[in-house]
Amino acid sequence: MSFGLPGFTMVGLPDASVRESRDRVRSAIRNSGFEFPAHRITVNLAPADVRKAGASFDLPIAMGILAAQGILERRHVSDLILIGELSLDGTIHPTRGVLPIAVAARRDGIAGILLPPGNAGEAAVVAGLQVLPVASLAEAVLALNEPLRTVATVAPPAPVRAADPPDLADVRGQQFARRALEIAAAGGHNLLLVGPPGSGKTMLARRMPGILPPLTFEEALEATAVHSVAGLLPSGSGLLLDRPFRAPHHTISDAALVGGGSQPRPGEVSLAHHGVLFLDEMLEFNRHVLEALRQPLEEGRVAVARAARTAIFPARFMLVGAMNPCPCGFAGDPVRECRCTPQQIARYRGRLSGPLRDRLDLTVDVPALPVSALAPSEAPAAGRAAAGSTRRARQPRLVAQAPEPSAPVRARVVAARERQLARYLGAGIRTNAELPPSLLGRHAALDRTAVRLLDAAAAKMLLSARAYDRVRKVARTIADLAGVEAIAADHVAEALQFRMQ
Repeated sequence: MSFGLPGFTMVGLPDASVRESRDRVRSAIRNSGFEFPAHRITVNLAPADVRKAGASFDLPIAMGILAAQGILERRHVSDLILIGELSLDGTIHPTRGVLPIAVAARRDGIAGILLPPGNAGEAAVVAGLQVLPVASLAEAVLALNEPLRTVATVAPPAPVRAADPPDLADVRGQQFARRALEIAAAGGHNLLLVGPPGSGKTMLARRMPGILPPLTFEEALEATAVHSVAGLLPSGSGLLLDRPFRAPHHTISDAALVGGGSQPRPGEVSLAHHGVLFLDEMLEFNRHVLEALRQPLEEGRVAVARAARTAIFPARFMLVGAMNPCPCGFAGDPVRECRCTPQQIARYRGRLSGPLRDRLDLTVDVPALPVSALAPSEAPAAGRAAAGSTRRARQPRLVAQAPEPSAPVRARVVAARERQLARYLGAGIRTNAELPPSLLGRHAALDRTAVRLLDAAAAKMLLSARAYDRVRKVARTIADLAGVEAIAADHVAEALQFRMQ
């Protein structure tokens, strides 16, 4: 602030939303009972070569002007992070990206953070950081000038779980697909479900979150930070407790799927970090959109490059895809007739490229079930049983076995994940799917019988080097589910079944 003709200038590559803060800050200061200085004001947003976006700069700009006037002592703001959007009447609204800011503040030794009450919950998750929630500009000044009159700490909000996910007990039959679902969940593997319409592909996929283990604190912190940057955290919420499950529509763009925009934002693959990305009707997605999944599937992150900077978002997710076997959907159906020609079927399946299919660890056929398998079993009426013949009355009644619910499946998955965490302790690996080639020989070693079986299958099925390694990882997961350390030939044989579809 300097003498001269009154003016308000902002430098440091501010975008339109930041430049508009001049009017919000001026009105908020006046409506909060303070005098706006009739001087030349220059606000420098450093570093000057990085474009600034968003309304979260409102509060620090206003507090800087008040500190320059002497209304606020500068020593009170020298060791604080200030963040918040101002309204014209001086109230402070929540903003996005608070959790990663709080994590960075603690890492850099900042004492505390002053922010809107709606963001206090996510900031309070970071231990060792003083959180000062303020609802208005006047309250912010009071909190810093008279700290003894305000509450200086905020407890993390009580965890609130979402509704229970759908249960596997609702799924009838499909034992092979259920087994594949369990293996995929246990090892963090990618899964492709192939079957006619109505066979239960979507039903199975939506039950994946119910058998996944709970998020660890580190995983919850990373997943919550991504949702905070995207502005998807509800006001007052803390850490996410449930693994994300994202199911974008097939009309999605590549920027919305992997992230991008003029100001890079996380896409669906990052919002599914440590969770599940479900692509229903996978072959209906544009091919270039599907091809954009290659890097995140291989590296667990997305690099969005722009002229000014490159943003890197985490994207360690499980991909679950569902597709029909042909354009009409009825190829191989024993009841409904498929009218597609072989050329149409080949062209349809060719929408999924070889390199992308190579990254799908398990492929499962989900056949249509007969009506008899779907109809609920009924107990015979008393009169009908009495009227029946003695011979028929003495026949034992066959009762279909009830489908296994999610709870015991999840228990086996959790036990397998615990074995993996213990095995890879200190290596920065959580699941078998993340196992790099350099560690396969140590942690996924095969005996001679298993090696001969895999080599013969690789030659017959023309497996690539990547597919060869992924079969070994799936076999490692199958052995973990069985509770054994050594990978046997039967584990490899089962893993190969999911490559033969």
